[in-house]
Amino acid sequence: MELQQMRYVIAVAETNSFTRAAERCRVVQSALSHQIARLERELGARLFERTSRRVRLTPAGAAFLPAARQSLDAAERAAAEVAAAVGEVRGRLAVGLIPTVAAVDLPQALRDFRRRYPGVRISLRVGASEELVEQVKQGAIEVAFLGLPTTARPEGVHARVLARDRLVAAVAPDHPLAGENAVDLARLAGEVFVDLPAKTAGRVQSDQAFAAAGLTRDVAFEVTSAYLMTQLVAQNLGVALLPSAYAPQLTGVTTIEVTDAPARVEYVIWSRDGRTPAATAFLNLLDIPAADTDTDPAADDD
Repeated sequence: MELQQMRYVIAVAETNSFTRAAERCRVVQSALSHQIARLERELGARLFERTSRRVRLTPAGAAFLPAARQSLDAAERAAAEVAAAVGEVRGRLAVGLIPTVAAVDLPQALRDFRRRYPGVRISLRVGASEELVEQVKQGAIEVAFLGLPTTARPEGVHARVLARDRLVAAVAPDHPLAGENAVDLARLAGEVFVDLPAKTAGRVQSDQAFAAAGLTRDVAFEVTSAYLMTQLVAQNLGVALLPSAYAPQLTGVTTIEVTDAPARVEYVIWSRDGRTPAATAFLNLLDIPAADTDTDPAADDD
């Protein structure tokens, strides 16, 4: 069983396509298909169900995938550790982030990192905070940036508080509230809202605030993209609550202070199983030393 075969299986499983997997792995599709078929013969089981319309894992493939990921990660990590021992940082750096990360200028941080460590392959994955925590636990990503309600904290990972923030209301420039300096939740409760999907951390912080105030609201649009959320607000389809630190990035909308606004905490997290050399280098660039394993939000109170 070869590492390249495992890499191909993982690529097909993640893309649900032999064609896209071959493109990702930069090989011709026939070579990728041949290697997977060879592995299936070696294992004595089919890993994928193939039809003209879809590709999906078989039960055997689903059982094989976690071990394949672990083996490939271990091999890549071993190579990276050897390189680090001779003063070279290489390998991969997978970074997860919420759509509204604001505590870190991530493009600038990645620019500086890339200049220092050009041998590291970087991938970015945008998702909800709870999804990112699970991906860090599973080793799918090394570092993630989260935004959580003050009532929650990341579990099962190392974490550090980066910033605390309060939400502001975003409305269309011609919205009746656009001329207000400040509003409260009671005044916003009668508006139609654009928000993140129910039960995600970014949504919960607002839901909790309205519930604590004894208020209900109408969330007519659920989206996963902060950009799309802003575009819907700009078209006067609803109002949104977004972090004040993220507000300077918004265009086409007006932001208003909310006097009893929901609060959130931004974290950076990494695995309890240790950092890869690339993750260590990236966190060091953010002034988070290797010994820093603070998981207590109170430790960073203002």
